[in-house]
Amino acid sequence: MNILVVGGGAREHALCKKLKQSAKTEKLLQIPYSKAISEIADSREISSLDFEKIGSLCSDEKIDLAVIGPEEPLSKGIADFLEKKGVKVFGPKLRGAVLESSKQVAKEFMNRHYIPTADFKIIYDSSYAKEYLKEKNKYPVVIKADGLAAGKGVRICFNEEEAFSAVEDFMEKRIFGSSGSKIIIEEFLEGTECSVMAIVDGKTFAMLPVSMDHKRLRDGDEGPNTGGMGAVAPVKLSAEMTDEIKNEILWRFITGIVTEKIDYRGVIYAGLMITKNGPKVLEFNCRFGDPETQVLLELIDEDMGEIFMSAACGSLIKEELNIKNMYSACIVLSAQGYPENPRKGDEISGLEKCSVSVFHAGTKFENGKYFTNGGRVLSVCALGKDLKEALDKAYKGAEEINFSGKHFRKDIGAKLEKIKAD
Repeated sequence: MNILVVGGGAREHALCKKLKQSAKTEKLLQIPYSKAISEIADSREISSLDFEKIGSLCSDEKIDLAVIGPEEPLSKGIADFLEKKGVKVFGPKLRGAVLESSKQVAKEFMNRHYIPTADFKIIYDSSYAKEYLKEKNKYPVVIKADGLAAGKGVRICFNEEEAFSAVEDFMEKRIFGSSGSKIIIEEFLEGTECSVMAIVDGKTFAMLPVSMDHKRLRDGDEGPNTGGMGAVAPVKLSAEMTDEIKNEILWRFITGIVTEKIDYRGVIYAGLMITKNGPKVLEFNCRFGDPETQVLLELIDEDMGEIFMSAACGSLIKEELNIKNMYSACIVLSAQGYPENPRKGDEISGLEKCSVSVFHAGTKFENGKYFTNGGRVLSVCALGKDLKEALDKAYKGAEEINFSGKHFRKDIGAKLEKIKAD
């Protein structure tokens, strides 16, 4: 079959690598153009939001399946648009994608279907938000912009000053535009944070290995939230906890979309906090996580072209996927100034001698050389027989690549190692 991958980051680079290995893949195309991805796929310079051009490309190249990476085209209805053109889409339609693009919609969906989540209040006015915070006077508290904010629209506030600052940034200064027109003030949950993703065909699911993302910029979970600075998998939970996640979260999600007639074929990503009272959902995302995808695809021992197409057709061929008995680690290399004001244009060296998998995100290719061109520049990934081996190999790869201002966390996987030790 002919497959189009939409999106040009490290997640999509990893998806293309996996789909290239599929026995079902005849032609593999990808947009927008990426020099690195062009080594394994036919990469075209078309915006992921230019639906008319994407539709024409699908028609010209006889695309059978479109795999959508980023949240923005999903939130603008790319799945609805392409399905009308006769293309099967791995990615939810608009009514499903809004579970990520509006935290209010997601929280209300969770409440309707008894999916465990933090207590919350939806607020439409900044002065009322401050009154509410003063009245509650309970810290830490979590403040979220309602709409999409590239993974940066969540603040954990430890006092009134930080909380008021978040309210002002989101609602008054509008640092995320209309995404901050309303906010969610949410109970702070304590426990172990992890990411649970499942492939969904509209009526059932195949759960992927549990992974752990690292959102904060600096070691020790310090600094601002980012799109993700690294990931490890699997997070090995007890059989009881895994059953609880499947029954109380994933099956209730399926019940919800079936009951509400939401056409959802793609990935559901539940950001979870494993608390002393069981797992609770922090957020829903309606696509593969980045960088979690990079670690998960390395572990899955399946023909993902076949799996994605079966889900897109509404008849998932497997509910239990074959998983390698290994660990996977990803280290994200970011540019100086990320996330606020990432520097661009620094030459990248060492790629040719890097000993592990490297997936490109914020890079550009000029005059035979790669340069930095965004905040998260590269994802460096490795497998190992245990977590230590995977991390050692990934960190070795991270050290082999250089550019001015290179930043990466030195403690990826440390929390998982501590959990295992405990």
